[in-house]
Amino acid sequence: MSAGGVLRVVDPGALTLVQDLGRPGRERWGVAGSGAFDRAAHALAQRLVGNPAGAAGLEVLLGGLRCVAEADVVIALAGAPCPVTVGGRPEGPGVALRVPAGASLVLGAPVRGLRCYLAVRGGIAVPPVLGSRSRDTGAALGPAPVAAGDLLPVGAPDGSPAWYGPAPSPGPLLDAPAVVDLAPGPHDEVASPEGDWVVSERSDRVGVRLVDLRGRLAGVGSGSLPSFPVIPGSVQLTPAGELVVLGPDAGVTGGYPVLGVATGASLDRLAQCRPGERVTVRRRTRRSPGRRAGAPS
Repeated sequence: MSAGGVLRVVDPGALTLVQDLGRPGRERWGVAGSGAFDRAAHALAQRLVGNPAGAAGLEVLLGGLRCVAEADVVIALAGAPCPVTVGGRPEGPGVALRVPAGASLVLGAPVRGLRCYLAVRGGIAVPPVLGSRSRDTGAALGPAPVAAGDLLPVGAPDGSPAWYGPAPSPGPLLDAPAVVDLAPGPHDEVASPEGDWVVSERSDRVGVRLVDLRGRLAGVGSGSLPSFPVIPGSVQLTPAGELVVLGPDAGVTGGYPVLGVATGASLDRLAQCRPGERVTVRRRTRRSPGRRAGAPS
């Protein structure tokens, strides 16, 4: 048993993954950065329990997580607002919560949003893989998805205080319409993605697919390109006229035109978008006139 105790998983819900801030800097070896999809929510939850932002926590898709504390632990939630009970008693969001030994912790379905982030004081202390405790769903790298019966070790706190008052900063504005702001991409002259799109049910951590019900860009991006480096947030145009906003588990090379790159805040917001939700895409800046696509700035 670790110095911080253990969480015993009774039910992982639809999908619960161990995530930290990923393994950046390994793209040269073909390894995606991975890490929490909604990085702001992950960091907020970690801050509430007194952990550094890079500590590992749980990314819970659509709630449903049930576990039991085998020792006293302190937890916090951020991201998609889930009803939470500790020992059968409802608790509020945005604060650190004590879960005494033997008590159950249950997350209900979120009222909006998609991913809830659970931080435990001391961090989830599963063994790291290539320097990170994150699960890469695209490459099946890192800790396996959380399953019923798993014993999740909790590390020792580093001495920073937990936050038992109101949340120190607001979480993502999930009540507001989703907007994706784009910085220029290497192929932004191919087409303009500005306007309203709908989140496809085929979206996941590898990429959020956006469809235009009018089909206005179908066939525009039909020409394949030689492989080139891409990063999370890259907005690719498929031959079918869909946009694919690459997520944290996407590969590190692409072959479709990249019409722009979503800002970090926009990628966090997309992590919380459910299938069928409308998303507005807009450009923050435009390429300078006369500059060749792909030319160095």
